[in-house]
Amino acid sequence: MSQVNESVPQEFILLGFSDRPWLELPLFVVFLVSYILTIFGNLAIILVSHLDPKLHTPMYFFLSNLSLLDLCYTTSMVPQMLVNIYNTRKVISYGGCVAQLFIFLALGSTECLLLAVMSFDRFVAICRPLHYSVIMHQRLCLQLAAASWLSGFGNSVLQSTWTLQMPLCGREVDHFFCEVPALLKLSCVDTTANEAELFFISVLFLLIPVILILISYAFIVQAVLRIQSADGQRKAFSTCGSHLIMVSLFYGTAISMYLQPPSPASKDRGKMVSLFCGIIAPMLNPLIYTETKT
Repeated sequence: MSQVNESVPQEFILLGFSDRPWLELPLFVVFLVSYILTIFGNLAIILVSHLDPKLHTPMYFFLSNLSLLDLCYTTSMVPQMLVNIYNTRKVISYGGCVAQLFIFLALGSTECLLLAVMSFDRFVAICRPLHYSVIMHQRLCLQLAAASWLSGFGNSVLQSTWTLQMPLCGREVDHFFCEVPALLKLSCVDTTANEAELFFISVLFLLIPVILILISYAFIVQAVLRIQSADGQRKAFSTCGSHLIMVSLFYGTAISMYLQPPSPASKDRGKMVSLFCGIIAPMLNPLIYTETKT
């Protein structure tokens, strides 16, 4: 019985930057302001896209999905982080950690695929404008969105299950929230197989979509350069600019989190990259899209 209790803690301690208490107040303010802006900005995109008939297009349908995803993504992390920064006991229950792990993995994986789907939408819009409404019909848009969400949640079920089956010999998570690499460090057994599996899945969900996006934009650039008018080129680049910025922010931070070999020197850098990917990027999403559309 004692062995079970040791391998399944009742709660975890989220260390974060607890070794640097002078950072807590600035981080609390940054997290709170970012979370408020994320909530209002992404809710505004969802409501405007739904209420304005002119925005009932595939691009804004996928953008609404992205905004909903970002809302859930930050809500799975930030409230708990604010509570822990405010309190002296920086803990999360085992059930809360499991839920956070599952949601973080599911939504992160879904966003990887959704951004690739959005690049395909831009490819069809610019390279096949006369056939756009025929190709990107409502049923296909629903299928692409559903496939992204289902694949993301399916990946999360697998990775969460494999991670949580590992026997744990500690309860101090050296991070702000529960994620796979941080939990693997608590394992009592060799995690080489789990780390290899995590790397393989990260390649599938990160590098393959990136390759597809690069291919899409190679064709998009060729199509735009063939446009005769400067105004037409500017408009075409404008419709893709916001998506390219979000792709660079998301994939750049995610690749640095999951595809770089771990090292003691990169521990704090990994925390900051995770915070940027999970908090700052969702906040910037509405700002980037509304700015590039004006």
